[in-house]
Amino acid sequence: MKAASSFLSAASAVALSASLAVPGALAIQLAGVSAASAATVSSIDVRGNQRVEASTIREHVGISPGRSFSSADVDEAVKRLFATGLFSDVRINQVGSTLVVQVSELQVVNQVLFQGNKKIKDAALSSAVQLKPRGAFSTATMEADAEAIREAYRRIGRNDATVNARTMDLGENRVNVVFEVNEGERTKIADVNFVGNNAFGDRRLSDVITTKKSTILSLLTRDDIYDEQRLRADEEALRRFYYNRGYADFRVVSAFGELDEASNSYTVTITVEEGDKYTFGDVSIETSIPEVNTTELQSLVETKTGAAYSAKDVEDSIIALTEEVAGKGYAFAQVTPRGDRNFESHTISVVYTIDQGAKTYVQRIEIRGNARTRDYVIRREFDVSEGDAFNQVLIQRAKKRLENLGFFDRVEIATAPGSEPDQVVLVVDVVEKSTGEFSIGAGYTSGGQTPGPSVEASITERNFLGRGQFIRVSAGGGKDSRDFMVSFTEPYFLGRRISAGFDIYRQTRTLDKYESELNGATVRFGLPITESVSTQLAYNYTQEKYSLREHCDADGNGLVDESGTPPTPVCDVSQAIQEGVRESPWVKSSVSGTVLYNTIDDMKNPHAGIYATFTTEVAGLGGDAEFVKLTGRSSYYHTLSDELDVVGLVSIGGGHIAGFGDNNLRIFDHFKNNERIIRGFEYDGIGPFDPATGDHLGGTTYFNASVEAQFPFPVVPESFGLKGAVFADAATLYGNKIERTGTLTVAGTDMEWRASVGAGLIWQSPFGPLRVDYAVPVVKEDSDVEQNFNFGISTRF
Repeated sequence: MKAASSFLSAASAVALSASLAVPGALAIQLAGVSAASAATVSSIDVRGNQRVEASTIREHVGISPGRSFSSADVDEAVKRLFATGLFSDVRINQVGSTLVVQVSELQVVNQVLFQGNKKIKDAALSSAVQLKPRGAFSTATMEADAEAIREAYRRIGRNDATVNARTMDLGENRVNVVFEVNEGERTKIADVNFVGNNAFGDRRLSDVITTKKSTILSLLTRDDIYDEQRLRADEEALRRFYYNRGYADFRVVSAFGELDEASNSYTVTITVEEGDKYTFGDVSIETSIPEVNTTELQSLVETKTGAAYSAKDVEDSIIALTEEVAGKGYAFAQVTPRGDRNFESHTISVVYTIDQGAKTYVQRIEIRGNARTRDYVIRREFDVSEGDAFNQVLIQRAKKRLENLGFFDRVEIATAPGSEPDQVVLVVDVVEKSTGEFSIGAGYTSGGQTPGPSVEASITERNFLGRGQFIRVSAGGGKDSRDFMVSFTEPYFLGRRISAGFDIYRQTRTLDKYESELNGATVRFGLPITESVSTQLAYNYTQEKYSLREHCDADGNGLVDESGTPPTPVCDVSQAIQEGVRESPWVKSSVSGTVLYNTIDDMKNPHAGIYATFTTEVAGLGGDAEFVKLTGRSSYYHTLSDELDVVGLVSIGGGHIAGFGDNNLRIFDHFKNNERIIRGFEYDGIGPFDPATGDHLGGTTYFNASVEAQFPFPVVPESFGLKGAVFADAATLYGNKIERTGTLTVAGTDMEWRASVGAGLIWQSPFGPLRVDYAVPVVKEDSDVEQNFNFGISTRF
């Protein structure tokens, strides 16, 4: 009984304890929940701050004394403080009735220093790194900056460059960041090999890509830099090349570079699979929009039955159809090409389907990567704005325009979902490149007004102040010439796609029998009409001064030599030239208009297309000159053999000048022969002349034509950019409107044709395209002056 009583007493005690403990534990748990969901403090204590004011930190915390807050509010406060980029650590705890905010401030960057860099200047490296003076320091950012510097060196061909990043503690939470650079040796490209190509030779494909084999000229051209991104762009260039020449199945199997560490050079191997060549089969248009008449749209289609398959022609057809249908009020219409490939006949039939697409709008255009170029310079290349209908064709066109600016190494445009299902965000990522240059060059020419050596220095900026403006200042000259020029162009005048600019120049020439000095200025405006047609309107003002050289005195008499005997009984300069000199100085005030048509595939290395210009100039808006001048020139390029890389060129041109009414022209307004009219003859060496002195006086009309074949030299590496040419020229220069005075007579005014044949060398040098020609006249007049060799800058267009 006693034991039982003791057991009951123990049980009663346990039960009593449990009855008291459970409510207590529950009370504590409820209190904890209440504290987690809502609490109040009487004060906020900020600790650890040195530079940032406590009041600023309290504002970012967003919790006020006396008001309830939750754990979620504390989490948001921590996130807001970290988002300021001022702190490396943030902790918030409640101690009694006080909310304690403990922060650790990031160190402040005092200076960013670069050591050991010679090939890339400090300014260029500063723009590549994220750490800036007076900004917050972060170890992660410093490491990322070190990698950005290494990438900058890889882009200039120094793949083995190393970067050591460290800090110097200055006290007071400030540091200097030091990047120690070991630039290493320049990495070269030993060879570029193509595997699997049969339709086109290695030399032709090498012209297509930008990655080149290292040569003695690579230090100037800088085209032998191995870069993965450049190689990927080369793959795309090869695809476009083959797709536009009938090879619809073409693909790049692999493209890679293998580094030989012993020679520090890459061997690049590009393996391709060409596939079969296709032509276009049937081409038709279908539409689900009843109001669209497909018959009216047929003329806009560039793809023609029987022609070699071309992806560019398909793309151009899509653009033309899209713009035409959009102009009829169907802004969301989509043109989709559908190809039907016939493997037996090697044809591809194309059906262009026009449907009313989904209504999608551009919410905004987001631009990234433009540290220097201003946003509006990029935005204005888009034909769509925020709120407009999304049009993929216009987006691709904007991408091409941005690439053609020459401001960027790379342009990528992607889309991201907008805030609504029918909205998209255009994300434009650009990688900027240097757009300014200072150059000093020397040259030599054997023809023109002033043959001989020459030098030139210039400063050029193609993206002035990041505004997309062009400015150039140049000065140069040779033994008998001096040239000075300042040029400026604003490509978007008054916010429209109209270019406006001016040129201010001074030219002096010392010719065989007279000297000239021209001081002038031009104000010009340009307007694109289509992708291939543009116009330019200009106002030209020139003051011209002429003086005779030692042959004659001011009155046209022969000069006496040291022995007292005149070298000639009379002045040996034509009376027409003497009269023109006596009438100077004079002023020419004129307006000119030019229409340009350009479909050339590659302006540096043309293989196909037409480049044609026609200019009208009217002088007489004040000044002394009164005439109307018409000039035109057209050049047609066509690839004669893709495999051998043989290109044919046919050029024609002409000009005519006439004074107002029956007015005679000044001698210096007449056309004079040059190498662009016919080769094999001296500058001003054909046409009307003075029989008494033999001086050629120029003509009022000329016509010329030329045929040429250009081909690579098989024994010269393609990386040298050397080509050969054979040509035949024909031209005539006739007519003369010089006033006959005294005993002056003018002969050779009839239309007499000249012809020449020859061969030449064309070199795509680092200084620009150079050319040397040897031409032999086969049809000529007795009064003509021959010049077989001609060397100078190649002027294709």
